[in-house]
Order: sequence, then structure tokens, then C-alpha cells
Amino acid sequence: MAAIASLLFTSACGDTQGQRAVSGGAIGAGAGAVGGALLGGSVLGGAVIGGAAGAATGALTDKHQIDLDK
Repeated sequence: MAAIASLLFTSACGDTQGQRAVSGGAIGAGAGAVGGALLGGSVLGGAVIGGAAGAATGALTDKHQIDLDK
């Protein structure tokens, strides 16, 4: 789960705040769904929680914080 959380911080890429929120939400939803399935919980619940966390992280992340080219 820690690896999934760290991915949310680095993978919400995009030029605008909206793009980062959408990509972070999609990645978070996928990770949450997988986490829910692996842990025997609700896949839908995991996707909703992961999507919300990923979207928030993407929206709050500045593009200079995730510039992986440097």
C-alpha cells in the first residue's frame, strides 16, 4: 500500500492543475480498486477512495514538484 501511495505523488502528471487532478484520480481509482480486491474489501469502495485521494493529490501538486526530467 505504501508503494501505491508513493505512485500517487509522482504519477499525477499534466501541464495544468486539472490535468493532474484527472490523471491522479484515474491512477488512484485503479490502484484503489486493485488494493480493495487484493485485501478482500470492496473494489468499488477502494476505487472511490483511491480516486478521491489521487485527484486531490494531483490537484495539489505543482508541476515543478513532479518534473522527472531533472
